[in-house]
Amino acid sequence: MSRRPNGTSSVYLGKDGYWHGRVTVGVKDDGRPDRRHVMGSEAEVRRKVRDLERARDDGNVRKPGKPWTVERWLRHWIEDIAPAGLRPNSLAAYEVAVRVHLIPGIGAHRLDRLEPEHLEALYKRMAKNGSKPATAHQVHRTIRVALKEALRRKHITRNVAQIAKPPSLADEEEVEPYTIEEVKKLLGTAASMRNSARWAFALALGLRQGEALGLKWADVDLDAGTMRIKRGRQRPKYAHGCSGTCGRKHAGYCPSRVSLRPETDQTKSRAGRRGLGLPDELVAMLREHEEQQERERLEAGHRWQEGGWLFATRTGRPLNPNTDYHDWKRLLALAGVRYAALHHARHTAATVLLLLGVPRRVVMALMGWTNEDMPKRYQHVTEKIRRDVAVRLDSLLWNRSTE
Repeated sequence: MSRRPNGTSSVYLGKDGYWHGRVTVGVKDDGRPDRRHVMGSEAEVRRKVRDLERARDDGNVRKPGKPWTVERWLRHWIEDIAPAGLRPNSLAAYEVAVRVHLIPGIGAHRLDRLEPEHLEALYKRMAKNGSKPATAHQVHRTIRVALKEALRRKHITRNVAQIAKPPSLADEEEVEPYTIEEVKKLLGTAASMRNSARWAFALALGLRQGEALGLKWADVDLDAGTMRIKRGRQRPKYAHGCSGTCGRKHAGYCPSRVSLRPETDQTKSRAGRRGLGLPDELVAMLREHEEQQERERLEAGHRWQEGGWLFATRTGRPLNPNTDYHDWKRLLALAGVRYAALHHARHTAATVLLLLGVPRRVVMALMGWTNEDMPKRYQHVTEKIRRDVAVRLDSLLWNRSTE
């Protein structure tokens, strides 16, 4: 009987009474053959051997070594892999999803034994505990990206997050953009506040918070009535610079704090780097704002830190996004307008473009979108739009005057 070639799969009955199978699936890092072992009944072993051979031939064999748990992989991914290819704000969102939801929810599972049902059960628990569908979607995106990297490195043979069903966003509360009357009220109230033009950029032009706070005077041409968006303000992140002697719990309040992030980063996407035309009224507001900022520069004297920021503190530094958010809430209260998140101002601007009948392609360019689905998410069919359609139907079908 001839000797079987090296590397051939084998199935045999062992002295322990169990059937064993051995399959060579590749080569280990040290150059030795990577020979996998399975055991069970004869039928089970033959099936497992066939599965291993098929996975080997398809290039889908999990790498050798101690299996990863979901927690161990997520910590490795978020700390050592993800930072190299993500912007700080995106990384921060992934980090929250990993720390708050994924590790407590599914961290104990073995990475290669994670199933779609485990993720779906997690999303159901999140909903039961009060999390919004959008939060579950962020968690779903995070695990999908993390598992994609694990699959690329052959720690797993499939990405179960591509199979699992995230909760539907259909039940998410519909954003109600501000009416034209509310926008006028807000802009009128803002006129008496510092950096009043800031809110025109949000409500009329739909700039994201980071885009507005990242603007510099060099980005604006008041004579031509144009501007360019080139960067976004990042949320500051600090470390203590006092060796723990200041007594402050949060590093942001440390007198010797050290910034861990640059003040700005590139825009969210290539489409985000865009030009915009400025309404004449906004140009006039910016000229007044320029004069006001010059007076503040003179008052600050040596304390002024020149950075060229369009919207700055009284000493010339860029505005903190958290301070900006609280200024928004104060504006709503002073104007007597219902509360809505600052990002709803962007929904309002997009809906105004819908009211004006601006073509979809132009809307996407103005708002800095590349995804064709974004107008559906941001442009809302308001009561005014519904009424306008009804009036037009009157005119078309019953020949009634639209005057």
